[in-house]
Amino acid sequence: MKVIICGAGQVGWQIARHLSGEKNDVTVVDNNAELVRRAQETLDVQGVEGFASYPDVLRRAGAEDADMIIAATHSDEVNMITCQVAHAIFSVPRKIARLRAQSYLDALHSDLFRDTHLPVDVVISPEREVAEAALQRIAAPAAFDTEAFMEGRAQLLGIALDADCPVLNTPLRQLSDLFSTLRAIVVGVRREGHLFAPEPDDQLFAGDNIYVFSHTEDVKRTLDIFGKATRRQERVVVIGAGHVGLAVAQALERNADRVRVKVIERNRHRAEAAADALERTIVLHGDGMDSELLMEADIDRADAVLAVTDDDRTNLLVSVRAKQAGCKLAIALVNDPTLVPMVAALDIDAYINPRATTVSSILRHIRHGRVRTVYSIGDAEAEVIEAQVLSTSPLAGRLIREIDFPGGVLVGAVMKGQTVHRPAGTLRVEVGDVIALFAMAKDVPEVERLLQVSIDFF
Repeated sequence: MKVIICGAGQVGWQIARHLSGEKNDVTVVDNNAELVRRAQETLDVQGVEGFASYPDVLRRAGAEDADMIIAATHSDEVNMITCQVAHAIFSVPRKIARLRAQSYLDALHSDLFRDTHLPVDVVISPEREVAEAALQRIAAPAAFDTEAFMEGRAQLLGIALDADCPVLNTPLRQLSDLFSTLRAIVVGVRREGHLFAPEPDDQLFAGDNIYVFSHTEDVKRTLDIFGKATRRQERVVVIGAGHVGLAVAQALERNADRVRVKVIERNRHRAEAAADALERTIVLHGDGMDSELLMEADIDRADAVLAVTDDDRTNLLVSVRAKQAGCKLAIALVNDPTLVPMVAALDIDAYINPRATTVSSILRHIRHGRVRTVYSIGDAEAEVIEAQVLSTSPLAGRLIREIDFPGGVLVGAVMKGQTVHRPAGTLRVEVGDVIALFAMAKDVPEVERLLQVSIDFF
């Protein structure tokens, strides 16, 4: 497949990394010559310097015979015009645009905007993706990472193992025997910074960060087994009333559990706008770093603090201060991947990486139609891929124990009809089943071969 990626920032670079690694013909376009050079030197891609919305630049990038264009520059306007030019002049079949401004996103759902026939097949909103990720973190407070699969019937849980975890030093094979009715499986382990797919005889140790694929009904039991108490979030403090913070507060207001929310916003105009948009939420104007203001927001009694300002360091420091004051759970928005290792050291419970959520969202839309969900783990180190089994797939009609999966691939679950099954070796994979696979990045091409999805992406 021939793909043009407009924007060579972190999101564009990560998408280019994925697609070029899967032997696609990828061209990266950016008006920053240094970013284009970096992409060419580190990835198997071609590069074009220039403004992505210019017809001559797109022509040099090969738009005349491109299968897809992904507009992920920092400018919404450039992204929309790029898709318009790609459609009107070059008839590019598939066009994806990243849009950040709420005004555009609201207009997309209006009849007036639809009548303009803006040629964008898929719109990706980083703010909405991050807000959804934040809500998932709050809903699963004992997990540092979580993502829903199989129409919400299964979840991927990231769990940090403490010294008091009751199943440490126990082979995973034995865990399966001890908890034979548990519909959950450990699919990934990060130990001392290294992520790997575990073998049945591997043991878990204190300090490990593990990824568990669980049936949604078994999430609480899964967390209990790994030493994580579950509790309902009744009081939440949100730091930052931008698009992400406001969206989270509005969603929590709609929550049937009647969560009490307080928002702290430094910008007066933004604080006033948030107060007008929210009904039951208390909005405080001031600096989230101010200890007195945090105490006014009852941070010491809060079940969770969500720091989602546009400054990573503020988010990290506010989270630390909140935990020191007695807040039970701290979640921070972290854009800079180099700051992520500090999260655990600072006793912050979970973090949200906007670029990772955006990359995962884009990947979901550029895979073959039979691939329903793709979730990127870490710094594009692994993926969890949910796909429907085709009649042409080597998986169809075979027992799981008979399938020759690569060493970096584990089955998380198989859904037959509306029922999610734990991946026992005697379970037969049939045509039409939905299967979730954890795959290290190097093994993704082999997974696509097994799923028979590398022929076409749309």
